[in-house]
Amino acid sequence: MKQIVCEKPYRFKMTEVEAPEPKRGEALLKVKRIGICGTDFHAYCGRQPFFSYPRVLGHELAGEIVSIDDPRELLKTGDPAAVIPYLECGECAACRIGRPNCCVNLKVLGVHTDGGMQEYITIPADHLIKTEDLTYSEAAVVECLSIGAHAVSRADIKKGEPVLVIGAGPIGLSVMKFAKLKGAMVIAMDVREERLAFSRMWAAVDETVIAGEKAADEIKQITEGDFPGAVFDATGHSASMNQAYRYTAHGGRIIYVGLVKDRLTLPDPECHKRELAILFSRNALKSDFETVMEAIKEGDADAKQLITEHIPFSAVVDGFESALDSEEKPLKVLIGL
Repeated sequence: MKQIVCEKPYRFKMTEVEAPEPKRGEALLKVKRIGICGTDFHAYCGRQPFFSYPRVLGHELAGEIVSIDDPRELLKTGDPAAVIPYLECGECAACRIGRPNCCVNLKVLGVHTDGGMQEYITIPADHLIKTEDLTYSEAAVVECLSIGAHAVSRADIKKGEPVLVIGAGPIGLSVMKFAKLKGAMVIAMDVREERLAFSRMWAAVDETVIAGEKAADEIKQITEGDFPGAVFDATGHSASMNQAYRYTAHGGRIIYVGLVKDRLTLPDPECHKRELAILFSRNALKSDFETVMEAIKEGDADAKQLITEHIPFSAVVDGFESALDSEEKPLKVLIGL
């Protein structure tokens, strides 16, 4: 089978390898769609903090089950499926309290272990979710949207609560969408007007603000002086993450969704006087995947509108650089096999 390896930063190589053999409790999946996300961009550029080379990228995956050993008897050969790409140990403190998304020994496909930029991949059967009501392209977007859904669940948003989402890329958009579905009054902030225009259309946000010197005053005015009770930073940029406290209400909380290979430095007096709760959101749970799939099926989250470019698997080695341009646009690029 064909496999694409990221040998080092800025270098892909197409190779021919033997198709993997599934073990007990695993499925062999024929990969149909691969979503490209910020993690893949950062890994390709050498900026992903949990990454080593060489590595097969790709964790936003949808495909068809070729063979399966599923003790639960929930899935069968021929079923379409989305992949939960977080491989937990099942034994650590986090796993024991039902939070395998932040397992001590976590291995994420395409980051800590080889992912889906290949024609076939073996996956634990309990890390597949049947997606018969979704297209393969929609199914490949489920993981991305689940990141936002999980962050929103972490924030415990109240109906009508003012919420600020910083960063209107795919992850930020997913936070906006699921915050809206929770009944929040959502403010989107980004440096680009075209991103904000997309957030108004796709996520139906209530207000938009251009990031900059006047942003805090605008947000204060929008919230009638209170500032948002929950501020999500989905930028993955330390400068933005270090400033998020400025937009947060007293008694509020910051939820860091983006990941950065850097240190965060916050002024204690400013955070202390607000009695800020600072939360980090990592990956997603199976329940978040189910929430997203239901939202897509019900028409509450239009995954198709997020997908604005497909590139063939055969064009990735030479064409991935052009896809990098998409990192700054409000869209999702998929690789098709």
